[in-house]
Amino acid sequence: MTSYTEKYISLAHGSGGTQMQELLQKLICPELDNKILREQNDSAVLENRGGELVFTTDSFVVQPIFFPGGDIGHLSVCGTVNDLAMMGAKPDALSLSLIIEAGFEIESLKKIILSIKNTANEAGVKIVTGDTKVVGVGQADKIYINTSGIGWRTEKVPTGWNTVQSGDAVIVSGTIGHHGVAILAARAELPFERELKSDAAVLSNVTVDLTKTFPDVRWMRDATRGGVAAVLNELALQTGFEIEIEEAKIPVTEDVRGAAEILGLDPLYLANEGRFVIICPGEKAEEIILFLRKYEISKTAQKIGGITHSSTPGKVILTTEYGSRRIIDMPSGEQLPRIC
Repeated sequence: MTSYTEKYISLAHGSGGTQMQELLQKLICPELDNKILREQNDSAVLENRGGELVFTTDSFVVQPIFFPGGDIGHLSVCGTVNDLAMMGAKPDALSLSLIIEAGFEIESLKKIILSIKNTANEAGVKIVTGDTKVVGVGQADKIYINTSGIGWRTEKVPTGWNTVQSGDAVIVSGTIGHHGVAILAARAELPFERELKSDAAVLSNVTVDLTKTFPDVRWMRDATRGGVAAVLNELALQTGFEIEIEEAKIPVTEDVRGAAEILGLDPLYLANEGRFVIICPGEKAEEIILFLRKYEISKTAQKIGGITHSSTPGKVILTTEYGSRRIIDMPSGEQLPRIC
C-alpha cells in the first residue's frame, strides 16, 4: 500500500481540489491501477468482447464495515461480480463510487481499497472508473460503496425463470447462513465459542465453468438478503409452480445452526454472500453436484428439493425431518438490516 500521511478524511477530500487529487493519486488509483483507469476520464471506454452485454449495479451499507470473513470492500466486489455471474456472464469491468463520512480513518480506507484490489484480481475484473464524495459528520455511517459492473455472456445460457419446468431439481451450492450470523455476531459482539465467518466470495470462477459444462442449467440466483427462502419464494411466484424442499437435505453447519437457534433465526432466511441456488433438469442434478464439489467454495453443494405441479402453486413447501409439511413464506421485513 502506498504511503499517505493524513490520518482522517475531511470535507476537503471531496472538494475536487488538491486534497482530493492527493487522495486519488496517492492512495486509491495506485492500488487499482490499470490502463483504462490511468486515463482518468469521466467515463471508461471498453472493448466489445462479443456476445451479450450484461449490466448490474449495487450499493453496500453493511454495518460493521469490517467483519469476520470480509469487509465492505470485499463485499462490494463479490456482490456485483456475483450478480453478473448469476446471469451466466463472465465479469469484465466495475465502477467504484465511495461516499465517505468526514472523520473516517485513512488507515481503514487503505484496508478497504486493498481488499477491493485483491478481490477484483481474484475475480479477474478491472476497476475502470469511479467517483468519491465526502459528506459531513453524521450524514453517513463511515463509508458507503456503490459498484456497477458489466460482463459478457458469450454462451446462450437460459438463466430466465420462464425456462423452469416441473421435475427440475433445486440445488444450493453450499452450507447456508454464514454471512447473516457472522454480521449479527460481529455487530452485537456475541461471545460464541467459535468465530463465525462470512461466506462472502467470488462465484464467477465456478459459474462460468458450470454454464459452459452444463448449458441446460435453467436458472441461478445468489441467496443474499432473505436467504434461500426469499430466492425460492420469488421463483415460485414467478413460475406458478410449487417448490418442495426437504429439511434434512438443507446443508447447515453446526455452528451456524446453533447460533441461529440461540438468536431465534431460521437459517433458510439468513443472508449469504457466497452461495447460490441452481435450478436444473432433474436428471442432471447429481452430475452438477459432483461438478460443483470439485471447487472449494461449493464443496458442500446439495440437492434440497424440486419443482412440481401441485395443489399449492406459487408456494414453497418444506418437508420437516419428522415428515410434516409447512409453507415457507416470503420474508416480511428484514431479519437483520444493513447486511450488505
